Amino acid sequence: MTKRDLLLAATLAAVATMGGNLAQAAEAGKDKCYGIAKAGANDCANATGTHSCAGQNKTDNDANEWKYVAKGTCEGMGGKLTAAAKK
Repeated sequence: MTKRDLLLAATLAAVATMGGNLAQAAEAGKDKCYGIAKAGANDCANATGTHSCAGQNKTDNDANEWKYVAKGTCEGMGGKLTAAAKK
């Protein structure tokens, strides 16, 4: 197995684990809130597909990055329940 294969396997395992945690958050009365995540603090992949993991956004409040928030609180925090137009 090459270094690349090992890295890919580790990445897939991490994504599978993280996906379960995010699904639990969604079931617990949460909304995806776009435009409120600080740099490095997003919850998962962005709407434009330029990355696929949590903590990878580069700028504060990017309209295509999201975080889970308590249901009904997103817009009061200055966010939106839908992503900006995909690039």
